[in-house]
Amino acid sequence: MSRVLIAGFLHETNTFAPSTAGWENFENGEGFPRMHLGNEVLKLSTVNIPLGGFVLDADPTWDLLPVVWCAASPSGPVEAPAFERITSMITDACAAQSVDAVYLDLHGAMVSADHPDGDGEILRRVREVVGEEIPIVVSLDLHANVSDLMLRSADAMVAYRTYPHIDMAETGKSAAGLLRRLLAGERLSMYAERIDFLVPTISGSTMSGPAQQAYAMLNPAASADAVLSIAMAFPASDVAECQPCVFGYGTDSTGLSKEVRMVATAIHDLEPEFHLDAFPAVEALNEAIKSVEAGNVPVVIADTQDNPGAGGDATTTGLLRELIARNVASSALAAMWAPDVVKVALAAGPGEPVTVTFPGSRTLGDQPLTDTFEVIQVSDGRVHFDGPMMNGNDLAVGPSVLLRKGQVKVVVNSHKAQIMDRNQFRAAGVHPEDQNILVVKSSVHFRGDYTDIAGRIIVALAPGPFPADPAALPWRNLRPGIRLGALGPCFEPERAEL
Repeated sequence: MSRVLIAGFLHETNTFAPSTAGWENFENGEGFPRMHLGNEVLKLSTVNIPLGGFVLDADPTWDLLPVVWCAASPSGPVEAPAFERITSMITDACAAQSVDAVYLDLHGAMVSADHPDGDGEILRRVREVVGEEIPIVVSLDLHANVSDLMLRSADAMVAYRTYPHIDMAETGKSAAGLLRRLLAGERLSMYAERIDFLVPTISGSTMSGPAQQAYAMLNPAASADAVLSIAMAFPASDVAECQPCVFGYGTDSTGLSKEVRMVATAIHDLEPEFHLDAFPAVEALNEAIKSVEAGNVPVVIADTQDNPGAGGDATTTGLLRELIARNVASSALAAMWAPDVVKVALAAGPGEPVTVTFPGSRTLGDQPLTDTFEVIQVSDGRVHFDGPMMNGNDLAVGPSVLLRKGQVKVVVNSHKAQIMDRNQFRAAGVHPEDQNILVVKSSVHFRGDYTDIAGRIIVALAPGPFPADPAALPWRNLRPGIRLGALGPCFEPERAEL
């Protein structure tokens, strides 16, 4: 029996975001499964996450040694105490156990208070404990910032191939396949090529466009000799190695490098196609109303710049204000993060009016919104995901309320969470298929469960902490010369200091 230690510690860090990630954020999960410890980790095999797929595909001869799995909603850096506590769980277990291999489910774009390359630091410490001969295999998010330290420390890594990330479990299975090869004695070469421009998040959906073309070039099965990945990077992590990367592993080093270079060249050729396709908030509502009048409903509007899945806090009021001003029949927004509003509504109860204030963010030019709403429904905030994105997840957003102003409904939660599944509306009392307009605090992940019902999808640019255009961020630490978006300006550190 091969003793395989397994663990997961995931965070996508927006270094420009206003809030940080502490221990309690990882305990709750904030849209991801809550923290699992010890043998409880194995229960995640029913959830569409990489570790779940790895467990399902683990070789019968492996003795799995689960330690911890946790994730938190994207935000500012991971606080040092949380980073040290969770990383120590993993390294202490590596030291205490006599392991033959290690599998880690990581994101790849973690920044901690003390470590710009959080994932690289985790891998460095694990390697230091287990030594050079023990294989370490890693699954990564499609938006990983793949660092040289990560590439040096792991024996093999593989990233998601879909955005929305509906292939997370499949990626875990690919990681299991790579580990199986390593434990069988194969020596895998690694080759990587970096891409010279940042890809705007909303331009990187693999459901269409240039990203779909790029990912179609990857070999379809991990059983092929070369296992290639494209990491699009997370274009809000202000670290030196924030840039897309094509990388892969295989026994034929010459063929591997040729395949990686071919894919990287194709992505560079597609650069003009990765342009932004979005509307300012007012225009987005104008477009949505046109579609409603044409009968193309529901119209789904993505409030991308306040997406909790990219460092937003789901607190900005721009699109809610526009919805209320237009008072479009059968329109709903999910979900505002406003615990104080929830408390007031719970105290009043269903059927009662409440005057509440959504604080917005004055620093972003987003003003508070004070208005009187009717409390329509209250719930415990528990949601089971049936859609393809993180299928099987049990989400807990704390006490939740559904408010109504005129013909506009708004879901308000006690904990923040990106909208990915239609059940996040249903659990609050809204049937998404029956609405004319649905506004979601999300960027792309909602597309996995909403595309089939949407008459039209529109991306709106209301004020928020995650600019859709990377060139709008005050970068300081990128590699000089990298372009800030498709055909965007080149980053110049000297100018950034002015």
